[in-house]
Amino acid sequence: MSDPGAVLADLRAESEELDALVAGLSADAWAAPTPAEGWTVAHQIAHLAWTDRQALLSATDPEGFVRAAQEALASPLTFVDEAAEAGARTPPAELLADWRTGREELLRALRERPAGEKLPWYGPPMSMASMATARLMETWAHGQDIADALGAVRPPTARLRHIARIGVRTRDFAYATHQLTPPEEEFRVELRAPDGTVWEYGPPEAAQRVTGTALEFCLLVTQRAHRADLPSVRAEGADAARWLEIAQAFAGPPGKGREPSGKAATS
Repeated sequence: MSDPGAVLADLRAESEELDALVAGLSADAWAAPTPAEGWTVAHQIAHLAWTDRQALLSATDPEGFVRAAQEALASPLTFVDEAAEAGARTPPAELLADWRTGREELLRALRERPAGEKLPWYGPPMSMASMATARLMETWAHGQDIADALGAVRPPTARLRHIARIGVRTRDFAYATHQLTPPEEEFRVELRAPDGTVWEYGPPEAAQRVTGTALEFCLLVTQRAHRADLPSVRAEGADAARWLEIAQAFAGPPGKGREPSGKAATS
């Protein structure tokens, strides 16, 4: 189980790193297209600001969130894009200020929630720690879209451990969202962390295995890079190989993912 205090501190650090990347951008840079079709840098930040506000509503007014979610889910394929589009029309300075305020309010609200309390969400309810971890994963993933649009390289950090853990834990979800039956046996996953240590998941004796760098695994499960561009991520066993083709750490329907770029990730 994630340490709530640690994941909240890492969520703050991840947000601040992305903030530093966008804070000094020109208006033209805010309008730069990102790898997400139809989304500019402004759309990416608007999405994070909107989702943080939804998480804040869940933490402070669960009944209000449920009502809002029911309205949003009436248009399940468009409500995320619509919210991002609305936010992207905000002047960059206002959008950045709104994201900053919302994420700080969310951190305070999550810190005040009991560790075992379940918060409603668009998928299954989540604990405070799980909500914070999901927000960190989204901040990192959408931050990668922005970094790619700006040609920036972000050094990998130990905060990837939260995203890697989600990636492993959502294995069965990935199968289900593709209407496939997940394998019964556990997989072994071994990832080389940025500091050179190895993060291990699953039984050591498992026949189905996945190995690679933490960075490339996280890029894979957040669908921020095509598997062909992630040479360190390897599978042993047919089931493990199949999982790497469909893996996704985020909620919702299967994403389109990225096309091969022919460039390996910087590990």
